[in-house]
Parts: sequence; structure tokens; C-alpha cells
Amino acid sequence: MRYFIQFSYFGKAYHGWQNQPNAITVQEVLEKALSTLLRQKVEVVGAGRTDTGVHAKEMFAHFDFDEIEDREELVYRLNAFLPEDIAVQHLHKMSPEAHARFDALERTYEYWVVQEKNPFYVDAAHFLKYPLNLEAMNKAVTYLLEHTDFECFSKSNTDVKTYRCDVRHAKWEKKEDKLVFTITADRFLRNMVRAVVGTLLDVGMGKMSPEEIHTIIASKNRSEAGVSVPAKGLYLTKVLYPKELFNEQK
Repeated sequence: MRYFIQFSYFGKAYHGWQNQPNAITVQEVLEKALSTLLRQKVEVVGAGRTDTGVHAKEMFAHFDFDEIEDREELVYRLNAFLPEDIAVQHLHKMSPEAHARFDALERTYEYWVVQEKNPFYVDAAHFLKYPLNLEAMNKAVTYLLEHTDFECFSKSNTDVKTYRCDVRHAKWEKKEDKLVFTITADRFLRNMVRAVVGTLLDVGMGKMSPEEIHTIIASKNRSEAGVSVPAKGLYLTKVLYPKELFNEQK
């Protein structure tokens, strides 16, 4: 039977989601926990990959296993077994063909920026003291939404077949003591959100005009865009799936 595991993690201690040789990852830790508790080798397929140091408030992965009679009990045991920086929220019983990565309709990320020194955000947000023009940054965002080819924001030497992404929402907002950039799309390129944020911060600092977003995107050249901001401020916050996939979860 196929199951979706819904979980979250604070990414500081991990070299991203995906298994890597000689580096600890969230996938490795989760697979070890499931294999130990279910007494059988379990491999999980994630909704996507997050880079080293990136966090996830909502992440999904699927795995196959025989009937799990008490899923709430397994969630409880997993949370007792896993390190404190990974937490499981739900275990969903799915349609057999459900796929955590390919069935995702869209993903949402947040990036946090703080402008006052705060020890509680040392590993959780990007500290930038320089004054920012939020209105100019959001004007640049409206231009960003007019495009679909984001090669200029993609990490070099990636093996993707297309650089096209359907960005459906993007906005900067002041939320309590931090600035939060929220962006939703059907898919994201490697390093894309951090490169987008770095470019928009350049607009906010007056290093470029909002209109220059058009020129940067048209160039398809990563060196034309801003620098990538640190991973610690980035959060995967939502993965959306078709509701009908969850018909068998009860």
C-alpha cells in the first residue's frame, strides 16, 4: 500500500533533503527511522529537493508498505525516534498511484529577512541592516509574474529539460519583526527562490530599478541576476495535491 508521510524540519544540521554520499540528509534520517520501526527497508520519495540548510514547514514523501493498522501510533513512535529538528504530523493512506513529487500541483516558499539584530533568528532568517524600499520590491515582483522562463535564476549546470515555471503568486510583506517574501509556482528551478530574493533585495537597496527585472530575465544569464541569499532564511511552507488523492486516507 502507498502512504504519504507529512513532516517538517529545521534544515541547519542537514545537507538538504536528498540522499548524498558522506553527508547527512533529511531523507537518510527519515528512511532510517521508518526502516527501524517497521523492521523492513523503507525508501521514501520526496515532493522535491531542498538544498543544504533550507527548512520545511510542510513536506511530503511517499513510501510503500503492507497495511499499517495504527497510523497515529506510528506517527507517535516516529516523533519519539527522530531527532528534535524533524517532526511528523500525519501519515496518509493514499491511492496506489499517488506520487509525492509528480502529483504536486504547486509549491509555496517563504523567505525571511530581519533588519534588526535578533539572536532568535541567527539560523532562521537573513539579517540585512540596509534600508529596503518595499514598494519598489513589490513593483519588481509584478514584472516577475509576467515571465515564465527563469533560466537567469537557475543554478548553473543543472540537467533540467526546461526552465519554464508557472509562478502564480509572489509578494513581499512586513510581518511583525521580519520581512517575508512568499512565492508559489507549479515548480522551481534549483536555487531559484534564493536568486530571485537576492535580485529583489538589490531593487530594494536601490542598486537596480524594478524595470531591470525584464532585462535580467531576457538575458537568461545567471550572472546578470543578484547573488543568492543564504539558505537559512528559506522555508518550504506548502505542497498542494489534488484532493481526490486523499480519498483513502481514513
